[in-house]
Amino acid sequence: MNASLDPRSQILLKTLIERYIVEGQPVGSRALSRHSGLELSPATVRNVMSDLEEMGFIASPHTSAGRIPTPRGYRFFVDSLLTMQPLERERISELRGQLQPDQPQRLISSASQLLSQLTHFAGVVVAPRKDAVRIRQIEFISLSETRILLIIVTTAGDVQNRILLTRRAYKGSELANAAAYLNEHFAGLAFEEIRGRLQDELRQLRSDMSELMTAAVEAGSAAAEETADSYVISGETNLLDIEDLSSNMARLRELFKLFEQKTGLVQLLELSNRAEGVQIFIGGESGLAPLDGCSVITAPYEVDGQVVGSVGVIGPTRMAYDRVIPIVDITARLLSSALSGRD
Repeated sequence: MNASLDPRSQILLKTLIERYIVEGQPVGSRALSRHSGLELSPATVRNVMSDLEEMGFIASPHTSAGRIPTPRGYRFFVDSLLTMQPLERERISELRGQLQPDQPQRLISSASQLLSQLTHFAGVVVAPRKDAVRIRQIEFISLSETRILLIIVTTAGDVQNRILLTRRAYKGSELANAAAYLNEHFAGLAFEEIRGRLQDELRQLRSDMSELMTAAVEAGSAAAEETADSYVISGETNLLDIEDLSSNMARLRELFKLFEQKTGLVQLLELSNRAEGVQIFIGGESGLAPLDGCSVITAPYEVDGQVVGSVGVIGPTRMAYDRVIPIVDITARLLSSALSGRD
């Protein structure tokens, strides 16, 4: 795609998009001539702008003689012309301090809030997929003769509590032994893997203990089902204050419906799980109509080297990509480190 634009056209397109991102107003030939650093007359700039418009990189609003970027223009800008603004070390240390590994159950929501606060857009974190929900630790606590509290801590830091109803009372030592057996044999495995291996391994145990542990795995599988295809979103109300989006209330309503329905957005964000690094969806590239006026920037996060979910930012197509992309990238990396217990 680079070959279709000569260096002069690239400079003018880059300048136009940067001015539009900052000012939010159509950029005219005189302003473009003044800010581009090129010694070109407004007439020459107009000719280049006309060529860029014909190629679909910029468009002319009906109410202005200036031009604005199109989704294709933004895509070329992001892929070929963008100069990133990396976060300072002090800022990264500050962010790391806000994602505390000693509070794993709060990490997902903390990361979502962090993305929103840093970008002033909507921050979203997709919870680990069902097949990525793996046991870190299991504990049993007796509540009564036939009721046992099952506590499941996953490798992603989530804590799930479930009540198990049993046909007999269990001693504290029996519960401790059952938990120790599960933790020793199945820590680090997904519930579906455990379910497949459990039957053979429990044949040597007493049947009533097998019943307890089978019930625990079934409850864990149900908990994994509940967290699958879910996400935490923060700062969606920030989008109400962005004129590019709030000027079209019908589309904005559809966008908030998309947030509520979850499935479509989760599927989009999970695309980053199958790719390396940051992914950027501009306008219609998402395939979701409510996001036609938005850009979505996502990155995968890991637990112990395995991709389990993704983080993202949703905002207008007119955003400071050079600033937002590094924020999404570093947040995913810091979340991965915190969930994996690394500094």
